[in-house]
Amino acid sequence: MSLNFFSELNKHPKGLFVLFFTELWERFSYYGMRSILVLYLISEAEGKNPGLNWTNTEAIKLYGWYTALVYFSCVPGGLIADKFLGMKRAVKLGGFLLCLGHLLLAFEGLYFFYFGLSFIIFGIGLLKPSISSLVGNLYKTKDGIIDQGFTVFYIGINFGALLASLLVGYIGETFGWHYGFGISGIGMIIGQLVFIKGSNFISENRTKDINIKIDSLKFSKIEKDRIKLLFISFIIIIVFWASFEQAGGLMNIYAFEKTNRTISWLSNWTVPAGWFQSINPALIILLGIPISHFWLKRKVNKKECSALFKMSVGLIIMGLGFVFMFFAVKEYEIFGKSGMYWLFLAYLFHTIGELCASPVILSFITKLSPQRLISTIMGLYFAMMGFGNKIAGVIGQYSQNLGEAETFISITLFCTVFGSVLIVLKKILNRLSHNAEK
Repeated sequence: MSLNFFSELNKHPKGLFVLFFTELWERFSYYGMRSILVLYLISEAEGKNPGLNWTNTEAIKLYGWYTALVYFSCVPGGLIADKFLGMKRAVKLGGFLLCLGHLLLAFEGLYFFYFGLSFIIFGIGLLKPSISSLVGNLYKTKDGIIDQGFTVFYIGINFGALLASLLVGYIGETFGWHYGFGISGIGMIIGQLVFIKGSNFISENRTKDINIKIDSLKFSKIEKDRIKLLFISFIIIIVFWASFEQAGGLMNIYAFEKTNRTISWLSNWTVPAGWFQSINPALIILLGIPISHFWLKRKVNKKECSALFKMSVGLIIMGLGFVFMFFAVKEYEIFGKSGMYWLFLAYLFHTIGELCASPVILSFITKLSPQRLISTIMGLYFAMMGFGNKIAGVIGQYSQNLGEAETFISITLFCTVFGSVLIVLKKILNRLSHNAEK
C-alpha cells in the first residue's frame, strides 16, 4: 500500500468517514445475508440446520430476482431523494427499512422471509443511490482527489463485506441460518446510528422545487453527449455484473457442493462455503490502494487511464477469472471434488477486474451527470446492476442444462471480446465526455 495514500487521508472531508462507516455496516448486512441466502434455500428442510429444501435452479432464480429488484428499486429511490426527501433523509428512511427487513429474516416462516426481502429491496433503493451521491457532493472540485475518495469509500464497502462473509457465514452454517440473518440486521442498526450521529458533517445540494419540471429534463449539447457516454458505460456494467454475480449463485453452490473444503492438517476441519465470499472483499482491501496508485501513476505519466479504458480492462480481467472455474469443473469431473485454489484464483482475477471497473464508475457519474439529476442517474446505474444481477440468475439457471464448464468459458470469451472492442473504440467514445475527466 502507498504511504502517500494514508498521509493524504486528512485532505478528505470528515463526512467521507461518516459515509465510509455507514456504508461499511450497510454492506455488512447486505453481503452477510447474500453469503447464506442461496445456501439457506437449498438446505434440507429437516436436519441439523434446516432450510427451505429448494432445488438449485429455484434458488438461483430467486437469487437473481432478489438481487435484480434490489438495484431496480434504486431508480424510484433516486427520484424520491432528488425531488422529495433529499439524500440525507432518504438514507435515514432506507436504513430504517433495512433494519426492519433484516430482523424479519431472523424469524422462521415464509411470511417473515418474503416480507423481510421486500423491506430490504425498498430500503436499499432509497439508501444506495443517495449515499453514493453524498460522497460526490463532499468535493467542491472533481479532480483526482474525488477518485481517491471513492476508493476509500469502496474499501469501506468491502470491509463490511469481508466481516459479514466470515461472521455471518460461520454463524449461519454452524448455528442456524436465521441467526446469521439476525446478525446482519444488527450490523444495519449500527450503520444507522453512525449516520445519524455524523450527519452534520455531510452536506447536500438540495433542489427546493419538489415538482419534476420539463425544464429540468432539457439538456445542453455537452450534457447530452455526456449522458450518452454514461449509458454506454451502463452497458459495460450490465455485462460486468451479469458475470461477476455468479459469485453469490452458481459459484457459491459450486463451493458448497463440489469443492473439497476439508483441511487435513486442521483435524479435517471443513471451511464454511460462505467463507469463500470473503475472498473478494479481503483482496479488495489488500489490493484496492495499490491498484488505485497504479492508475494514478499512469495518469501522472500521461498514459491512458480514462474511466472507459479502466472499465474495459476490468471487464477483460474479470472475464479471464472464469478460466479457473472451467478448470475446476474439469477437475471435479475427474476426481469427484475440486481444489479450493481454483476458487481463490478466480476470485483474485474477479477482484482485480472489479477494482479497475467498479469504483471509477461512481466517480464517473458524479463528474458527468447534471447536478440536478445526480441521484436519479446514480439510481439508473444501480438499476443497470440490477439488470446484470437478473441476467446472472438466468445464466445460472441455464448452466444446469448447458453445463458449468461451458458456461464459465462462454463468459470468458464474451467479456474479453467485448472489452477488447471497447478499447479499440475508446478514442471515439471519450470525445463524448468533453474533458469532464480532466
